[in-house]
This record gives sequence, C-alpha cells and structure tokens, in this order.
Amino acid sequence: MSDIIRKDPRLAWIARNRLHPRHTELSGQPQRGPTGLLRKNPRPQWQYGPSGLRRLDRLNMHSAAGVTSLVRKASEQAALPLHQVDNPQHYIAVWLPLSGGRLTAHGKDVLGLAQQLAAVQHQTTAVLGLVCGELKESIDEAGVDRLLQLDGVDGYQPEAWAELCLQADSDYQPLHWLLPDAGESAELGRRLAVALGERPATGVWKWEGEQIIARSGAGHQDIVRPLCRVMLALEECAMPCTEYRYEALPVSLEVETLPAARVQDQGRVAVDPADIPLAEAEFILSAGNGVHDWEQFHQAATLLGAAEGASRVAVDDGFMPRNRQVGATGTWVSARVYIAVGISGAVQHLQGIGKVEKVVAINQDADCDMVKRAGLSAIGDSGEILAALVALASAQPAGEVSDAA
Repeated sequence: MSDIIRKDPRLAWIARNRLHPRHTELSGQPQRGPTGLLRKNPRPQWQYGPSGLRRLDRLNMHSAAGVTSLVRKASEQAALPLHQVDNPQHYIAVWLPLSGGRLTAHGKDVLGLAQQLAAVQHQTTAVLGLVCGELKESIDEAGVDRLLQLDGVDGYQPEAWAELCLQADSDYQPLHWLLPDAGESAELGRRLAVALGERPATGVWKWEGEQIIARSGAGHQDIVRPLCRVMLALEECAMPCTEYRYEALPVSLEVETLPAARVQDQGRVAVDPADIPLAEAEFILSAGNGVHDWEQFHQAATLLGAAEGASRVAVDDGFMPRNRQVGATGTWVSARVYIAVGISGAVQHLQGIGKVEKVVAINQDADCDMVKRAGLSAIGDSGEILAALVALASAQPAGEVSDAA
C-alpha cells in the first residue's frame, strides 16, 4: 500500500455541513500531519449562519475550542491597574453631571481632561469630583480620585449649587474648576466664575501646555487664551479614562446655610416617549427585519418607556414611519441605551448609532455586525426574547423600569 495520506471526501463534507452531528468534532480541529505532529489548517473555514449565508470564520469561533477560548467570565477578565493618589497637595475640581443617576459621556470627557491636567503638575494632584444627587452606577473607571457627594439639594437649584461649590473651593482650594459646557452645568460654571471673580473660558475643546483653545462664532472660529482657573469644556475635549481604575475615595464637606431657592422645582413631567425626537431620546428600542410581531414590539416599547426606532428595511416595508429611521440615511442618535431587535447592522445603521453608550442586540445570527457592536447580546428568536422582556417589565413596579435601563 502507498504511504501517501489522502483526504477523506466524506470527512471534508462533514466539516462543511454544520447540521451533521460530527460537524463540531471535525471543523477547525487540528490534525496530524505525515510526521505525526498536530497541525492546524491555515486556511480560513467557511461556516453557514442561521440565515443560510456563508460566512468566513477567521477566528474559528464555531468550533468548541474557539468558543472556549473567546468566552470568559467577568471574574476571569484582567482587572485594570489601580490609580492611587496618596496625600494630595492640590486638587482639580470637576462638576459631574448626571442623567438618570448615571454619569454622562460629556462628564467622562471632562474627567479625562482633568486627569491630563493633574498628571503634569509638579506636586501630587488629585481629581475631585463633585456630584449632587444619587449615583446608580460605579464611577471607579471614570477618573475620579476623590468624590464629594452633596445631598439635600434636590431638583433645579442653581443658587444652592453655586454656594456649595464656593464652600468646596474654600476648603479644598482647587487649581482649576472644570465643568461641561452644556445645560445646567454651563449655567453653574458661569455663576461660579462670577462668584469667584474669575473670567471663565467657555467652549474649551483643546488644551496645549499653558494655553487652551476655545470655540466661538457658532463653532467657526478658534480662540487661543492662557490657561485659566474656571473652564467650561465641550464634548470630546479629551479622551475618557480607560487605562486605570480610580479610588473615588469619598470626602466630606461641612455644609453651611444654603440660599433659599427662588425657583421651585416641580419635578419631572411625564412625556410620551413617542413624542421625543430620536436625536434627543436617551432610551431607544429599535426594530429591524427580524421583528414579525409588531404589536408585541409596540407593547414592549410602552412598558419599557423607550422611544421607538427602526432600521431602513422596516421603514421601507411600511412598518414604521420615516421619522423613526435610525442611521446615516435617517437620524443620528446618541442614546444612553439602544436595544436593537432583529437588526443585522448595516454600515449606515452602525454609523447612526456611533455615539450610543450601551448597545444591546437581540438577534438570531451570532455573527452579525450588530452583535459585534453590542456590549450585551441575546441570541435567539426575537419574539420569544421580547415576550420574556415584556413579562419581566410587567412584574416591575411602575416607574422603575426605565430607571433600571
């Protein structure tokens, strides 16, 4: 007999057929060569997804070995090194805006700029974060070395916020004050600058040594000015902190008498999510071609308190109005949470959700681009997953579902 090792066409066919019982055993497994050494096929393997489309499996994820090597528990993931500041001699104060009890992306950008300023100081400098309200998530990776949480000031009270900042300035004497140049934080920054007798820098988007660059003229002109004490920074003024975990050690402040609020805050006004423009919505439930029970989808959006979105396919098929289309050819969204139901993830759609903080994908295809973009994925039938989500939302007390999201 010949010593030449020949390929078995039947085994090769089994390796290509994902429905065969021995497919997992034979696909992507290392084989022994003529010398007896284990060898791995260097050629990429074709796999067939649930939709019947042939996909190139470059990572060998369909084999048992590939899945085992790529899926890890959270406890097994490498923890970031801890950034510690012992006995700080100086502080850089940052006002932290909250949205639903969570730090906004704009606030994380400002914290990144504060850490850059603290790193170039000659003496030990810590970033002091000031927050007014309840924190519903950990901020140990946001860039806060010391956390000053101010309680007892609920609702919209700009005079009380400014007085609290003045008392913190007297106790900690920070080198710089950084605030997001948007919404209530922008108003607070201007009030604080007037109280401190400082000329604030607004629209700051870049820092270079002893100078800062600020935007003016509706964003068409740049102004270069010396580094000042009170700065109101724009979004993307710096990269968020991603290399370390931070202590966020709580510090205290003896609050003196606060001025009485001249504006009475009546609380939040209930708004129908359907009336919120997609560009301003913080929580979006979006449907694609994988949604077949549209009544169930609308019920889920109502129970979750989410604004409804859709892919271009769902809009072209007439299931959703054109003003609910998400993507480069529709509306660019910057939601805090975006749940994509049955959306494969076309390039234009992924462009439209580029600024979304957290993406959740519900899809049957584990290899689709939306699953790769998502931070959390549920692989399975969209109708069954939505039914379980509706049952879970119905069991929650009223008003707690959207806050939990």
